[in-house]
Amino acid sequence: MEKLIIARNIHKKLGDVNVLKNIALEINSGEIIAIVGPSGAGKTTLLQILGTLSSPDSGSDVSLQIDKTDILSLKENELSEFRNQALGFIFQFHELLPEFNAIENIMIPAFIKGTPRKEAEKRASELLDQLGLSSRSSHKPNELSGGEQQRVAVARALMNNPKIIFADEPSGNLDSQTAEQLHQLFFDLRDQYGHTFVIVTHNQELAEKADRKIELIDGKIIL
Repeated sequence: MEKLIIARNIHKKLGDVNVLKNIALEINSGEIIAIVGPSGAGKTTLLQILGTLSSPDSGSDVSLQIDKTDILSLKENELSEFRNQALGFIFQFHELLPEFNAIENIMIPAFIKGTPRKEAEKRASELLDQLGLSSRSSHKPNELSGGEQQRVAVARALMNNPKIIFADEPSGNLDSQTAEQLHQLFFDLRDQYGHTFVIVTHNQELAEKADRKIELIDGKIIL
């Protein structure tokens, strides 16, 4: 199985606190990984580093490879391009732009990539249909339910067909039934299209359903 993420000797200090300590992990293509642990364990910090949104502390032995790309050697513009094309992100509070409707929010990554509008609209419409949101394409976020907003966020994450989706407490703001539907969607997408999911979650049902759990306590992976 292809190793999609290889991280070695990842450290992160914020102020006087060692948030991550000597993290080493590998994630295979097509896996659904749950990162679990108590609040303050370093879960979100690890997710941000793996997702290239933050950098680990420098050191001669630190390394991060994603899809055979040496992330720590990339210049900022190269990193931004890689992130836009290879990675997708889902957050707890959707992070949808309130002035844009559903299809416009979904198309944002494509516009950043430079995709022509007609092509972007076609792809976004396909995603809306796939996620059962075709009738909501012209609705703005405040006109959508929490579950609908999160599905729009999932569609946005999928817009550029990334290999890896990073999700930070994606169901943390949803009721139990809607959360369960969202979790099943992740597995359906993996099974249909081979996406890899790396998910920070406090949801025990999702963690147990995942292919593998990575447990963090005090900045260290507990085996």
